[in-house]
Amino acid sequence: MELSCGVGGSAAAPPGPGPPHPTAANPPPPPEGEEYESLPSGASLGTHMMAGAVAGIMEHSVMYPVDSVKTRMQSLQPDPKAQYRSVYEALKKIVLTEGFWRPLRGINVTMLGAGPAHAMYFACYEQMKKSLSETLQQGGNSHLANGIAGSVATLLHDAVMNPAEVVKQRMQMFNSPHKSVLACIRTVQRTEGFGAFYRSYTTQLTMNIPFQAIHFITYEFLQEHINPQREYNPRSHVLSGAVAGAVAAAATTPLDVCKTLLNTQENMALSSLNISGHLSGMVNAFRTVYQLGGVRGYFRGVQARVIYQMPSTAIAWSVYEFFKYFLTKHKLEKRTSL
Repeated sequence: MELSCGVGGSAAAPPGPGPPHPTAANPPPPPEGEEYESLPSGASLGTHMMAGAVAGIMEHSVMYPVDSVKTRMQSLQPDPKAQYRSVYEALKKIVLTEGFWRPLRGINVTMLGAGPAHAMYFACYEQMKKSLSETLQQGGNSHLANGIAGSVATLLHDAVMNPAEVVKQRMQMFNSPHKSVLACIRTVQRTEGFGAFYRSYTTQLTMNIPFQAIHFITYEFLQEHINPQREYNPRSHVLSGAVAGAVAAAATTPLDVCKTLLNTQENMALSSLNISGHLSGMVNAFRTVYQLGGVRGYFRGVQARVIYQMPSTAIAWSVYEFFKYFLTKHKLEKRTSL
């Protein structure tokens, strides 16, 4: 998801006699650069964090059932009862055979992690994007700055979100032995140690850094063309977010399949290759996926991943931009009323 922190700014006003003298009915305009897309510098960090937290929780909770399907469709050796041809078929089958609430198992730990993870993610992105853009392309919007800022922000996001991902995906698997989030955490800690919660961290970063770089660059590129004034325009945020999410998701699916294997430690798949103990490391994950599914194995669940990411990123960007607009407008109105 994304934002604009004064990068690009608004176009210069046409020449004229100058603004009218401020009156009670005509309050003075906010200082230059402190409009919607340029948050008031004194409150920008908190605004970004609050808007990001709400956007992250909304993104993950609304699309969670599809995320559950994606996890299952990425299984390399699925149980015969858990083989699906499409997202719709999978959701229908899961609900009918395992219960209405089954696609939501693990959503609580995801929401718990998504709030702080996205708060840090957006705040870091905005601050870095602004600083780097001023250095690399003063007065403009640097795509290189957007990509670097998104990549660095991912380091913080994944450090918080990775343990939640491990628990979530183990809860999502077919015939998961874990009855609750706390039971899953205790079992993983007792049998595999604390390191299990970060076993896929490097793979997650290897996936998310290019994902977020592609995502942010695509979003900013589309915004430049369909919303060049960087105004609050929900339709442009939804469209740009959806396209950016789809492109980034399709390009990084092989890495997501490897991450899922490391998170779930899929027993049937590892047993079929006589792998004892726990699989670790990105190289081992890539090798194992190829041994079990060939090149096609790297794209298992690509349909579900794209279907998940398109509305997911659209929701995140639209919610984020709305709250950023709302909070900023409130601050500016409060300031001009003084």
